[in-house]
Amino acid sequence: MADRMTGGCQCGRIRYVAEIDGDDAYLCHCRMCQRATGGVSIAFRNVAKAAVTWEQEPDRYRSSPFAQRGFCSTCGTPLTFEFDDGKNLDLTVGSFDDPERFRPTSHFGKESWHEAWLDTSTLPAKRTDEHQPLVDKWMNSVGKLPD
Repeated sequence: MADRMTGGCQCGRIRYVAEIDGDDAYLCHCRMCQRATGGVSIAFRNVAKAAVTWEQEPDRYRSSPFAQRGFCSTCGTPLTFEFDDGKNLDLTVGSFDDPERFRPTSHFGKESWHEAWLDTSTLPAKRTDEHQPLVDKWMNSVGKLPD
């Protein structure tokens, strides 16, 4: 049975509800996705286009002759990758309100992956709320840390 999951962009202008069945997601490392996001990869969840309801349609740009990408033109959040002739689209995992549900099950675009970025689990790590200068900026600005 599918679950209804919500998501959207950072500023909240674009919101969606998606019917999700399962926890599978994948990482795309292709150069198009690297350039589109400025990252070394992007996490996607593939869903049927018919399973997504938009409160506000995302802005879109043609990223290749046969595909487009959805995004928010106000805050810049990447939201989708969509082939023109496809029945499915990819939603960015990070745009879901509860992205922790998803698990990576495969990689795409292996020819462009940066192997040093694949497993960073042994690197030193710090929580955002442990970095006092940033905490102070948030508290002085809006009185709380962001969600």
